[in-house]
Amino acid sequence: MSDEELQTMNRAAVVRTTPDRQPPTPAHVAPTWLGPVLIVGIVLAALNLRPAITSLGALFEETRTGLGMSGTVAGLITSVPALCFAVFGVTAPRLSRRFGPAAVVCAGMAAVATGLLIRPFATGAAGFLAASALSLAGIALTNVLLPVIVKRYFPDRVGTMTGLYSMSLAAGTSLAAAATVPLTAALGGSWRTGLLVWAVLALVAVLPWLPVARASRRADRAATAAAAAAAGPGARAGAGADTGPRVVRSRTAWALACYFGLQATGAYITMGWLPQIFRDAGVSASTAGVLLAVTMVMGVPLAFVIPGLAARMKNQGAIAVTLGLFGLIGYLGLYFAPAAGAWAWALLLGISNCAFPLVITLIGLRAKSPAGVVKLSAFAQSTGYLISIPGPLVIGALYQHSGGWDLPLALMAALLVPQIVLGVLAGRDRTIEDECGMRD
Repeated sequence: MSDEELQTMNRAAVVRTTPDRQPPTPAHVAPTWLGPVLIVGIVLAALNLRPAITSLGALFEETRTGLGMSGTVAGLITSVPALCFAVFGVTAPRLSRRFGPAAVVCAGMAAVATGLLIRPFATGAAGFLAASALSLAGIALTNVLLPVIVKRYFPDRVGTMTGLYSMSLAAGTSLAAAATVPLTAALGGSWRTGLLVWAVLALVAVLPWLPVARASRRADRAATAAAAAAAGPGARAGAGADTGPRVVRSRTAWALACYFGLQATGAYITMGWLPQIFRDAGVSASTAGVLLAVTMVMGVPLAFVIPGLAARMKNQGAIAVTLGLFGLIGYLGLYFAPAAGAWAWALLLGISNCAFPLVITLIGLRAKSPAGVVKLSAFAQSTGYLISIPGPLVIGALYQHSGGWDLPLALMAALLVPQIVLGVLAGRDRTIEDECGMRD
């Protein structure tokens, strides 16, 4: 990393030199190892943001049978991820202000690993659900704070780092979906072993965040002490006040939150129902699974390309429109010729689902300050995941009561229209600080 980037990373710890105050000590300077270790930490954390979900999806029938779950409990477990992301994501700003974002991400990765270690040993549905919720809580905190980490430590490379993070997330999602069943078979065939293996990856992800969290805490304490000394005793009453923007007043924040919710709705519907759509059209079960994998794998390269492209543009609305149109064509194809053009529709829907790396990039671009990014990230993701919860359930109900996919596919395509409009609004060149009347 360049000297300028290291100075930016340590901006919060730099103390101005005045005639009666000494320059900052070496302890306040970011160590040279911090940048590379932080990049490794971001990649490993992103790899662990979905295996807890997709590994269970691959072995869900075996898990359900092994734990004696009722249909109601099984349905509850499939809805828990979005609910946990919404509920626990709200706590991220407060925890970040109290402990620092790096420390909270470290704790989040530890929670993911702990939950994944415990749940294979659960003897009942309640214990399994509780352990899963622990992992999902850690994922929720990391979901919100990784964009904050990127904005704070790599302010001049938001697009590149967000692309790396999004690509790693997509790779982890695809890897767990594709490898869980073969790994389970190779390790003896037990679903418990197949789920337990992903705890190893989560434990590895904790390691780089331990030194990063320590270095971040030292820098934050130094900055706090320096600010207190510079402000004097009279200013201490306001220390620690929340000075970030009130995101609920920002139309851009609401547009971004609703855009996040609709793209998450589409993604969960695709992951949950696309294989069944193909199977009902006459495609074999094995081919339907491969088609879903194709849809998911599309996110790996595009998750790296789209954030970099978005960061170079002042207005990202055109990207939102393009992704939405790909989805519309994909759903129309599924409506009129699901089997004949199956591979094309899978590819198009995979491209459309790359609205996720776009919205994560927009979180970093639509706020100026670290406080603004953490608030916007928490608000957009928590609100968005709440919006996404009913989607797969509604599609399932429509499928069951209509006896086919015409009505559900029409609804999926219709949802892309407001998604495109909201993407255009969220992509405008403005920040939540400006909309809330805040100044630099």
